[in-house]
Amino acid sequence: MLKELKHDPKKCTQHIMAVHDAMYILNGRWKISIIASLCFNTLRFTDLLREVEGISGKMLSRELKNLEENQLVTRTVLNTQPITVEYQLTEYGHTLKEVIDSLAKWGHNHRKKITGKE
Repeated sequence: MLKELKHDPKKCTQHIMAVHDAMYILNGRWKISIIASLCFNTLRFTDLLREVEGISGKMLSRELKNLEENQLVTRTVLNTQPITVEYQLTEYGHTLKEVIDSLAKWGHNHRKKITGKE
């Protein structure tokens, strides 16, 4: 026989607040795609523009600045001609890789369920 679970409003509220905090940082159309692209490589700004289809340069710049402010991405200016800027996930940013992998798996399974194709 299953043990009846008690509803703990305090734990529920804390859980919902934690989800809210995460969604506040990762909100919008582009941040998760940017993070997913940086999970595998350090990328230059122009490479990210190509990787994240549909994003404008202005929006990419804004999103990268926000991710940098939240300590998820670092920006490195290289002493080249012309100047090159590279972005990479911080150690803290890499903690999102498991989340990204879970989202990718869910997305793959959802596409398969809805379309009947892989």
